[in-house]
Amino acid sequence: MKLATLKTGGRDGTLVVVSRDLTRCQPVPEIARTLQAALDDWDRCAPQLAEVSLALNNGHARHAQPFDVAACHSPLPRAYQWADGSAYVNHVELVRKARGAEMPPEFWSDPLMYQGGSDSFIGPRDPIAVRDTAWGVDLEGEVAVITGDMPMGATPEQCAGTIRLLMLVNDVTLRNLIPAELAKGFGFFQSKPATAFSPVAVTPDELGEAWDGARVHRPLEVTVRGEHFGRPECGIDMVFGFPQLIAHVARTRELEAGSIIGSGTISNVDRSRGSACIVERRMLETLAEGKPVTPYLGYGERVTIEMFGADGQSIFGAIDQVVAAYPV
Repeated sequence: MKLATLKTGGRDGTLVVVSRDLTRCQPVPEIARTLQAALDDWDRCAPQLAEVSLALNNGHARHAQPFDVAACHSPLPRAYQWADGSAYVNHVELVRKARGAEMPPEFWSDPLMYQGGSDSFIGPRDPIAVRDTAWGVDLEGEVAVITGDMPMGATPEQCAGTIRLLMLVNDVTLRNLIPAELAKGFGFFQSKPATAFSPVAVTPDELGEAWDGARVHRPLEVTVRGEHFGRPECGIDMVFGFPQLIAHVARTRELEAGSIIGSGTISNVDRSRGSACIVERRMLETLAEGKPVTPYLGYGERVTIEMFGADGQSIFGAIDQVVAAYPV
């Protein structure tokens, strides 16, 4: 089934079930008012939501309404946890190589991860609002999962069973703020503003054969400034699957239902597939030409991130955002 959150009914929005073709939806207040409420009581809510989904897709829903992506918030407008990994180690290696830094061998066996701000996400059609484009505005196209409850010390096998939903990510990054932050030795903070997620979150079964329990095997379509930018394959070169990433988080803490775990920027060794972020292209330009050529995003410039199924239909809907000046 496919779920979304409309920007109505308060800060956490209104949960709706969405048809597979993303044309119709139905609010389900009698089951759960919000997605977080459904996740908190998943064993009861999921079967009932699935029944609504079946009726929607069969054309039998009694209270269906048109689905308007522009009215969507992120599926979870805020979350108890947002932890983003870097499962595509090729991407990390490339960035470090371009600045002449060696990559520690343990990066191939122990996932990198940072804890992002989860008190406020931005909707899939909301602007990327920044105060200064000199900060180096970049997109990062990713896949993420939403989990159920998970105890401390859970194994990857246990973690695989707690994946409730998947969605796409634009992990907005302010590249020019990163060097000074990392130099402090305490990780990202100001360089990672609010994140955007796809209009729709889907249960793993919606992906069919494209989901193997750990990775999504579909390409991610990325455009920048109205032009094709990349089509990297999500299931290739992902060193750590989602169960491993979740277990990494759970090593020293419990995960609560509604925790979001990201894959990190999708990146392939095959450079012909393009990139899912500007910094990767800039690093390739630096290696090839001695300096970066592609600029970061400016005001009024648009990015889109989307994934299509084998049938050509959009799975999650599109993240479609324009960079805008933060209102003062």
